[in-house]
Amino acid sequence: MAFSTNSGSGGPMADINVTPLVDVMLVLLIIFMITAPLMTHKIKVELPKASLSEKPTQRVPPVSVTVKANGQLYWGDAAVTQDAFEAKLDGIIGMDPQPELDIRADRDTKYKLIEKTTTTAKNRGVRKVGFVSTRER
Repeated sequence: MAFSTNSGSGGPMADINVTPLVDVMLVLLIIFMITAPLMTHKIKVELPKASLSEKPTQRVPPVSVTVKANGQLYWGDAAVTQDAFEAKLDGIIGMDPQPELDIRADRDTKYKLIEKTTTTAKNRGVRKVGFVSTRER
């Protein structure tokens, strides 16, 4: 509905009647408030019982392997050759549970060297390989 204003411009002023909108919203709110509790179902479920007969999993500390920028490998703190690295990998794959292999590398280390170390570990049967880095500040 258009009304004229006394501003002297003589143009119509449009005004929206929000009363029907408020009425509809209140009706919808009441409907949802009534139906929401009815939509929850109370179904009885028999949950399985936990048994402690299984042995608890042991936490094995991870094995740290360091790759320097020049390609030198370190098992823990000891320098190893590629053959010694593969022999040590063969030693940990037989462990139960198998420890995780954490690979650390210098900032300047080429990814090709890290990828070679990771591929060697995966081909030898290591299931969990992780990468260690420092958090940015």
